Amino acid sequence: MHLKGKTALVTGSTSGIGLGIAKALAVHGANIIINGFGDADAIEAERKALEELNGGKAAYDSADLTKPAAIEAMFARAEADMGGVDILVNNAGTQFVSPIEDFPAEKWDLILALNLSSAFHAIRLAVPGMRKKKWGRIIATASAHSLVASPFKSAYVAAKHGLAGLTKAVALEVADAGITVNCISPGYVWTPLVENQIPDTMKARGLTREQVINDVLLAGQPTKQFVTVEQVAALAAFLTRDEAANITGANLSVDGGWTAA
Repeated sequence: MHLKGKTALVTGSTSGIGLGIAKALAVHGANIIINGFGDADAIEAERKALEELNGGKAAYDSADLTKPAAIEAMFARAEADMGGVDILVNNAGTQFVSPIEDFPAEKWDLILALNLSSAFHAIRLAVPGMRKKKWGRIIATASAHSLVASPFKSAYVAAKHGLAGLTKAVALEVADAGITVNCISPGYVWTPLVENQIPDTMKARGLTREQVINDVLLAGQPTKQFVTVEQVAALAAFLTRDEAANITGANLSVDGGWTAA
């Protein structure tokens, strides 16, 4: 329970990787603030489950991270209710796929706002409190696309490359303040969203389930295995430990070898 008494804010954490990270931090005793959209009853059930894991507090904040004023209000509530944010996990993100000449400008603006600018605003608001405490952990969920590109994902690739650069710059600024700043870059993660796409892809391409998994989804991952939410979450939890105090400014790949090629 090395995080007892510390508070973690995880954005985009009502499901998927974000929720997995929130659970991993709660297991180590952290108070948790989850954030994101979804069914109110389901979110409340997850919030209660987090309190059972950490034996402490868990809160839900519905802030729309595309609005800087909403992020500022979320941090003000975190300060009032939890004594500030000790661990910030910038996980929120969205995707849109389109050729560049047809890419809707509003989708570009949305992806940059949610995947990159929200992290900037959260970091600038978190750092002063971390400096006062002489301790802090800032972690971003980036992507293999923070290191390499794929076609038709211009906004997402640009935002994730930007997130990796933001991580490096801030890490250097706060290196002497007891604050580490890192990003985790997963490859394809096994989630219900991915699983539910398989039958449609089988039908559309005339492939078997195994062919879809290995030749379509995992074509770029040499291990031919999906990354799991738990594997990403375990790395995030490790980065909060004292043993990770000298890991900063790093982009840590969890991608089955995708970016080694």
